Amino acid sequence: MANDYFDHLSGNDWANKNPTPFSGGSRFIQDDILSPKAILLTALVALAVGSAVGVVILILTESMFILLLGLIGLLGGFFYTAPPVKLGYRCIGELVIAFLFGLFPVYGSYYLQTGMLDAVPLAPAIIVGILIFLVILINEFPDLKADAAANKRTLVVRLGVPASVWIYRTALVAGFIIAAAMMLYRSMFFAGLLYLITIPIAVIAMKCANKDDLVKPGQYRASQITVLLHAVGSLALAVGFIIAALRNPSL
Repeated sequence: MANDYFDHLSGNDWANKNPTPFSGGSRFIQDDILSPKAILLTALVALAVGSAVGVVILILTESMFILLLGLIGLLGGFFYTAPPVKLGYRCIGELVIAFLFGLFPVYGSYYLQTGMLDAVPLAPAIIVGILIFLVILINEFPDLKADAAANKRTLVVRLGVPASVWIYRTALVAGFIIAAAMMLYRSMFFAGLLYLITIPIAVIAMKCANKDDLVKPGQYRASQITVLLHAVGSLALAVGFIIAALRNPSL
């Protein structure tokens, strides 16, 4: 909601003539469903509620690590498009999202359940970070012209379509390499194995992510498949760890 408001202010969503169900904002402002003021108010209420939950967790844990993660998440989410920081406009937005919606939540969840800071959750956290990175990246292709017009320097705007496709495919493959490596460890064997089962979805995503189709108006098949991969892949990792815990509670 905050992104909708600030992309409205920058003119980014107004300049977008190729919105899809996955990109170009919700269009609530552009379609006159909600006013900009209502959008901003909703965003601030959501941030306040999330912060209140975070404070409860902080009181229960008395952890500076949780405080740090909470502050990074709060500020990073709001200032993704909010001035003057506008992280999403500075060619680092994709990496920021990989941390905020991938690495940090997975690692933070592990810490809340175990009270330990160690390397165990890094591999699955990185995979989830890669998955959300792919979602953000693939959704930038339909927005290319609008982002360029609003000086929103996404990876696709900065590097161009062919190079961004190469980055997408490389990151996609990297996730499966990490999953294969996870199978070398007993506690992560099933998580890695189940993630590898999503390879057929990844193959379809790879085929859909080509430089010709990605910039065609009305084409968003690649976004659909990437979102599906994110959902199924994350679930596969979670189920894999549950299976490992049920088989050996000491893990």
